[in-house]
Amino acid sequence: MSTLPGGDIEIAGKTVSRLGFGTMRLTGPGTWGDPDDRDHALSLLRQAVNRYGITHIDTADAYGPHTVEHLIRDALHPYPDRVLIATKVGMLRPEPGAWTPHGHPAYLRACVEASLRRLGVDRLDLCYLHRIDREVPLVDQLAVMKALQDEGKIGHIGLSKVTADDIREASKEFTVAAVQNVLNINDRHDPVLELCRDQGIPYVPYRPLDAGNLAAGHGLETALSWLFQLGPHVAPIPGTSNHHHLAEIVKAVAFGGWS
Repeated sequence: MSTLPGGDIEIAGKTVSRLGFGTMRLTGPGTWGDPDDRDHALSLLRQAVNRYGITHIDTADAYGPHTVEHLIRDALHPYPDRVLIATKVGMLRPEPGAWTPHGHPAYLRACVEASLRRLGVDRLDLCYLHRIDREVPLVDQLAVMKALQDEGKIGHIGLSKVTADDIREASKEFTVAAVQNVLNINDRHDPVLELCRDQGIPYVPYRPLDAGNLAAGHGLETALSWLFQLGPHVAPIPGTSNHHHLAEIVKAVAFGGWS
């Protein structure tokens, strides 16, 4: 159990801190390449887990691409049993700042195999379909994720940037372990939030601080307070590349007094 303010949540069969750590910022500009100070990034990951007790670490093969999965392995492997490393597959990165969904089954399979190697594990505890590729039949994308789960290469499957209909369709093929959509106090309407609550699916808001627009002063406390009060199924993953800002995030959660 976490001692981090904000309490715990069960995601992908593990009890982890409701406050997670999003790692997209641990790259170069445009979510591209290595960070300016690699040792600093490694230290930040260790601090999140070992000092603050954040046990839900969120990443993706597209961050860098591949950069952050390598960083996580170098910083935290062998992973403590209490820590959940969640990654995502299904996105091409043609250049800095560019993101293109690619859901061809062979590509998704190759991505999972590569993430296993980069993270140094035999199974991805939680793997999201990063984006549904609307040019590929959804049933084909879901089928390969389920096949990889059946083969033991994925423990639990999540969905990212999806609609309620997407969740219902996926639920015919496998148990949806978590849903990741944009939600913050400036972008506060997502009908999927209630669906997840009703179906007992953890809801993981990404961009919870509106890409940094809510990251300063009392705005940070207000933004995180609003998210935590939406329900115990909500587990935000704010991200930063700065030690001081990470401390401010944890302090803001403590200020809210959730448990």
